[in-house]
Amino acid sequence: MTSDETLSSIASRCCKRVYIGTAILPKPLFLHDHQDQKGIPCATISTVDQNQIPDPAATPTNELPQYTQTILSEFNSIVIEHHLKWGPLVHTLPGPISQSSPPTMHLGKYDFSHVDAMVDFAIHHNLHIKGHVLIWHVTSPPFLEEMSPTQVREAVKRHIFTTMNYFKGRIKMWDVVNESLAADGTLVENVFYRKMGPDYIEQCFRWAHEADPDAFLIYNDNKVEGCGAIETNDGDSCSSDSRHNKAPIQAKSDGFYNLLKELVEKGVPIHGAGMQAHFSAGGTKHQRPPTPAMVKRQIRRIGELGLKVNMS
Repeated sequence: MTSDETLSSIASRCCKRVYIGTAILPKPLFLHDHQDQKGIPCATISTVDQNQIPDPAATPTNELPQYTQTILSEFNSIVIEHHLKWGPLVHTLPGPISQSSPPTMHLGKYDFSHVDAMVDFAIHHNLHIKGHVLIWHVTSPPFLEEMSPTQVREAVKRHIFTTMNYFKGRIKMWDVVNESLAADGTLVENVFYRKMGPDYIEQCFRWAHEADPDAFLIYNDNKVEGCGAIETNDGDSCSSDSRHNKAPIQAKSDGFYNLLKELVEKGVPIHGAGMQAHFSAGGTKHQRPPTPAMVKRQIRRIGELGLKVNMS
């Protein structure tokens, strides 16, 4: 790699298609010199007025914010950081429809304005897009807690169909369910688990495939990237029994693999596994990053299930 090469130019020379992506937010993407009170370039989750969003087809690259120029030179893929999640779409970010309107409590009201602008920008510049995320309990609208199990089930299905149909043909890869596992590898008893039962993940993938049969569907989780090893006749294999070479959170890594294996064996339409690497270089004990060998073993056994791996 030479000093004038970019990440995207290196990726273009790979023998296989490689996506090198980054998360984006509307303010730094569309506004020049947007800074916080300390003068630091600001990447907030707040909204942008519609008239502040430039027409991607009419704006020369050299007139875009430096943040945006860097994205275009270094990356070939993007993910919407926040605005595509369920809560922001219907509850917490009313957006340019009305900057002063309070959060909505109406299930039928969606504001796709910010996501539309970012997706149109990405498509114009030939950037691959991953949709993040359809179902995640952390960023779901709070009114789900007040609904009956039947109502939640209907709302989840409606949300998946509404969002995926709106972006069909523009967003072709989706994180369907995100971070449903606890540290011990069991399912978190979140609102979806409590209202829909432990098979809610399977059902969400079936609905997503029904909504867009051509979409690439991913289950995504964090701290599941490593797999410890013991020596076997066939070489290294993953094991939670290894005392000296155990992954930082081996139980969660195993739970991740077992969940994926169960979905595949049931014939659930799942195509990829997202490993959201919340690595901390200075982390210790459970917070330490896995070794490259641990990551390789985890990727290998997931690949043996017939799934592709998305590292983020």
